[in-house]
Amino acid sequence: MNRRSFLLSGVAAVVAIGGYGAWTRLNGGNAPSLGSTLIEPGAAHAQTTEGQVDTSRVTEMVINPDAEVTLMEFASFTCPHCANFHATVWPQLKAEYIDTGLVKFVYREVYFDAYGLWAALVARCGGEMRYFGIVDMLYDEQREWAQGDDPNVVADNLRRIGRRAGMTDEQLSECLTDRDLATAMMQVYQEGMTEYDVTGTPSFVIDGTTYSNMSMDEFRAILDPLLNRG
Repeated sequence: MNRRSFLLSGVAAVVAIGGYGAWTRLNGGNAPSLGSTLIEPGAAHAQTTEGQVDTSRVTEMVINPDAEVTLMEFASFTCPHCANFHATVWPQLKAEYIDTGLVKFVYREVYFDAYGLWAALVARCGGEMRYFGIVDMLYDEQREWAQGDDPNVVADNLRRIGRRAGMTDEQLSECLTDRDLATAMMQVYQEGMTEYDVTGTPSFVIDGTTYSNMSMDEFRAILDPLLNRG
């Protein structure tokens, strides 16, 4: 099956149909029923209409919540440009502005395809304490886990990352087949993209202003005046 057949519409997401065989195999045939793992591709608009989906379970992933300047990143775990940003700019940005407590950092997931949604479910499965560590693994190993058109292989790869982060197969199956959470995540993603006029990844919102991908020097030019740094 071609990976592009898993592209997510604005109102629905396939959560587990592609990885179902892998989960069943790895759990000795004890995976949840297919019907409990699927958000129908043709689901009614009501599934993600504002006010009809409980988004309270979608935890905002934040570092330095009390800092005065806010930097929000919108990124997809399957986006090569996002992986490149993570490898080249992020370490220095984090060292200068986030590890020092100067900037509040918020990570917003973008789901361009089902693989990206699955990866986000695995990252969130570890809870807030492990989330950013799993994010590092997903970007560092993107070429290994996200390649190919076989969703079963991708599901297996993501489960391996989850196990290395300390989760069991049972925990991962529960997270990856949580269609209520996946639906809520989709709504939060859609609302965020609209609110901040995000059209590509990675994108950044700094104190309410949206920017496209930037170099480290460009980040400094924007952040330093906000922090009163000459």
